[in-house]
Amino acid sequence: MSRGRAAARFWLRRPGLVAAVAVLALVLLAAFFPGLFTGRDPLSGVPAERLRGPSLHHLFGTDQLGRDLFSRVVHGAALSLKATSLAVAVGLVAGSALGLAAGYVGGLLDDALMRIADVLLAIPSLLLSLALVTALGFGTVKVAVAVGVTSVAGFARIMRAEVLRVREATYVEAARSSGSRPLAVLLRHVLPNASGPVLVYAAVEFGTVVLAVSALSFLGYGAEPPAPEWGSLVSGGRDYLATAWWLTTLPGLTIAATVLAAGRVSRALDGEAKEASR
Repeated sequence: MSRGRAAARFWLRRPGLVAAVAVLALVLLAAFFPGLFTGRDPLSGVPAERLRGPSLHHLFGTDQLGRDLFSRVVHGAALSLKATSLAVAVGLVAGSALGLAAGYVGGLLDDALMRIADVLLAIPSLLLSLALVTALGFGTVKVAVAVGVTSVAGFARIMRAEVLRVREATYVEAARSSGSRPLAVLLRHVLPNASGPVLVYAAVEFGTVVLAVSALSFLGYGAEPPAPEWGSLVSGGRDYLATAWWLTTLPGLTIAATVLAAGRVSRALDGEAKEASR
């Protein structure tokens, strides 16, 4: 009973966190179960209803082809979150592997990998993403890989710092002394105890990656039309700002709400992780 009261008190004192969790829950539901929110086809429109403003019949209005904008935003959640999740996974896996090797092996390998990380950090992330996606080609998956590569250095540095801390721990020394193989020590003792801050950083990066993926989609590097990616929806309404403000404003507010909600949740997770480490 006391735990329930403590949990209720925790959430009641953080209405902003509650709202952020609710927003992310709605976005995830829209991505996996768009039929819960709309039954309209996001790709077909009614020319007679083109450029209709927001109403009860069309919550977000309609676009220049008479397509329901709300259904396009809802179905676009799946494409945008697919790219975001893939980008975070690329950064998490590749960065963690590099940081794990650099921190555990040390020496010349550590120096070489950290200098590569320094080079990646020295290049503006959007510029690096543009260069990579230009080389790879257009498409949602390629945008995700390009954005993921830009976050590798951050993951690598955090994992390396945690590995340097953990590898000197008593239980790691005991495992080495007992004759465990280096790979077994690395996977059984070092990696599980060093992964916590890296996972928190992945949550922190989620909102940033949503924004980066949307930016590249806005520039035309994402899925080809008429796929309703969030960034391309904002881009598609630029020519109608004076007469149909909702075409850019409402998808843009959806992106902003998702990014802000992800940032709020990640700050809460980061605070909890710091409290646990004390």
